Amino acid sequence: MFVFRAAVVGAGTMGGQIAQTIAAAGIPVVLKDVDDALVQAGLEEASRVTRAQVAKLADRGKITAEQAEAQIAEIVGRIEGTTTYEAFGDVDFVVEAVPERMEIKLQVFAELDASTPGHAILSSNTSSLSITEIGEATLRADKVVGFHYFYPASLMPLIEIVEGEDTSAETVAAAVTFAQAIRKQPITCAEVPGFVVNRILTSGSSEIWREQEEKGLSIKQIDAGVGAAGVSPVGPYHLVDLLGLDTVLHVAEHLLESYGPERFYAPEGMRRLVAEGKLGAKTGGDGFYDPDGQPNIEGDSEPDVAELVELLSLKTLHEACLVLEEQVAGHRDIDFGMMAGAGLDPRRGLLPPFMKADSEGLDTVLERMESAAERYGERFSAPVILRRLVAQGRLGQKSGQGFYPYPRPDAEQPAETVKLERRGEVAIAWLANGQMNSIAPQVIADLGKVWNSVRGSGVRALVIASSNPFLYSAGADIKEFTKFDEASGEELARSAHALFKELGSDRIATIAAVNGLAYGGGCELAMACDVRIAARAALFGQPEIKLGIIPGFGGTQRLPRLVGVNKALEMNLIGDPVLAEEAFEFGLVNRVVEDHELLDTALAWARRLAGQAPIAMEQIKRVSGAGDLDEGLEAEKRGFATAFTSDDGKEGIAAFLAKRPPEFKGS
Repeated sequence: MFVFRAAVVGAGTMGGQIAQTIAAAGIPVVLKDVDDALVQAGLEEASRVTRAQVAKLADRGKITAEQAEAQIAEIVGRIEGTTTYEAFGDVDFVVEAVPERMEIKLQVFAELDASTPGHAILSSNTSSLSITEIGEATLRADKVVGFHYFYPASLMPLIEIVEGEDTSAETVAAAVTFAQAIRKQPITCAEVPGFVVNRILTSGSSEIWREQEEKGLSIKQIDAGVGAAGVSPVGPYHLVDLLGLDTVLHVAEHLLESYGPERFYAPEGMRRLVAEGKLGAKTGGDGFYDPDGQPNIEGDSEPDVAELVELLSLKTLHEACLVLEEQVAGHRDIDFGMMAGAGLDPRRGLLPPFMKADSEGLDTVLERMESAAERYGERFSAPVILRRLVAQGRLGQKSGQGFYPYPRPDAEQPAETVKLERRGEVAIAWLANGQMNSIAPQVIADLGKVWNSVRGSGVRALVIASSNPFLYSAGADIKEFTKFDEASGEELARSAHALFKELGSDRIATIAAVNGLAYGGGCELAMACDVRIAARAALFGQPEIKLGIIPGFGGTQRLPRLVGVNKALEMNLIGDPVLAEEAFEFGLVNRVVEDHELLDTALAWARRLAGQAPIAMEQIKRVSGAGDLDEGLEAEKRGFATAFTSDDGKEGIAAFLAKRPPEFKGS
């Protein structure tokens, strides 16, 4: 599904900013509300945000003042304000951003269903309401999806894409593609109260809210202490003032009703302030603090900051584990959501829950969780997934694997951007080329060095994995490739093709463990391997055509062999990503597993393949799918003869007849 024109219903501050994010990406958008004053307010908000963004470019000397004015006019000019549905007849994607009341949303979606074309996707910006129930107001429940922005929409990069019970996989994939097109970072999740980020964030904050009201603690001291403790970007009460007390209270009360008072808490002080119209930044800075920075909440007792930080950290992890156990989202999407939606950015020393637990040691965290349960009750009872990982010896960074795998490369390395870790007959090549793990010329050379070092060394299976916990490889490093002249470019292409061909034809089995985004060269590297294991959060794509080029490392040849000519042509011509489940459905990947099980599964495949006859494996790899049928059959005959007459072939037959395990030597 392609989006050439979009619409936003609800022209408040949020709606105006949502429309601006779409227009800034070059997509015309209709902004609707019930009267002209509201529409005008939304347009003014979009204009204000645009001016602020473009002004930064001008201040940095990126564009001239005249270019800035032209760019502002161009972006704002893509937004059409309206009070009717007359302009909705050709929209492809709608974002609803009306007040968080189900009756209003049901009415709006019924109207959208009647006024938009049948192919259009109808999405809701709801932060907590049921997508399934909203979809029932339409005749296209399969095309209704959650598309949850975080405030302020113009700045926050995260979008939670929420799958209702009736939402189709095609709709989810289209929503992911659209989110990327408007330069946002999506995560996908199942439909539960609070979804991912708000549920986890509110669970942790509930502990501080509860302690403050029960003990009459000073919110000013809480904000100062917790804000400086490296567990949140700002103090908890200051954060609520920024987000809006009414919005946070609505989510807190919904989660309290959904999960009970043992896990969630809605502060009476927040209820009182909302009733008084003191909502934080949106009401002139009058919320938990008055405009002069003085607390509007009673309490002057000194908090035990260390204890509050412990409660906040443990409860945040606890709720994240429950979200994971309920299969609402994978651990990678949960952590990424907390990074992009709650500001827990490792670059600022703020770690999201699973990454933080791994760094502290899961056994240590489990002990602290059990201690908290003794003091505070069942809401801190250790989650099953945490107990299981500790029982397995997966303790985090110190053991090499926890919620995430951690490279433990050999002391001596053959390369820099690819790290080698030997585990007997199995080895791991860790891609380690910076934040985007791009396939730069140096990576090709280094992967070749690693490959040559394992050949003939007793290694029989090589897993190619990413050292970046959030992506496999964003693709080729285009800037580096443009530095090559014709001769050096041809040499690079030759060496890359030769290496990728060996990965798929040598007697060493190769397994790609794809943990996240695998685009362009990253996808081509995975396709060159014998087996591809994908985490549920993985994305695959060949976006080269969007740059005016074509795949250069075998994407036009290996892709059709895996998914068929039609699907390969679609992927290469359109350039949009496919989700892991679709990749499995079309044969691009062999298995899709839960994110935290990816490396274990890849290593299990590696151990199994390492036990197969090397010569037979080599011949099977070389002749499978070779040329046309006649050429392939001839290649198969030659390969069969080679394998059958080898020592391994004789050993395999002898072992079968003797009813014993074979001992293959590769000869």
